[in-house]
Amino acid sequence: MNLASFGLIVVGVLLNAGAQLFIKAGTNALGTLLSPEGILPSVLRVATQPFILGGLFLYVVSVGIWIVVLSKVPVSIAYPMLSIGYIVSAFAGYLLFGESLTIMKLAGIGVIIVGVYMLARPA
Repeated sequence: MNLASFGLIVVGVLLNAGAQLFIKAGTNALGTLLSPEGILPSVLRVATQPFILGGLFLYVVSVGIWIVVLSKVPVSIAYPMLSIGYIVSAFAGYLLFGESLTIMKLAGIGVIIVGVYMLARPA
């Protein structure tokens, strides 16, 4: 895998992780999703929440980039690289939302890093 392909993978993964973070921020802003008024008001609240709309936009862009990635990189290499998003999401969740980052989570992140390194290096 060349540097340009790896760069596209990283951009796609970051956009995907960003989409998750935007959607999380949107759900935090909305609070309880299912209201006593029924499902339609809840759907309308979700459909008009700016962070959720931003997250959906980032998903669309990341899918476009991912299509380009898959045209250049074998899926057996590209797909496992999505696990980089777990690392980004864990640290961003800690920094942005005050989520816990335990020793076990950090150990799991270490395993992911080793796995990504093993996949990305030349045969």
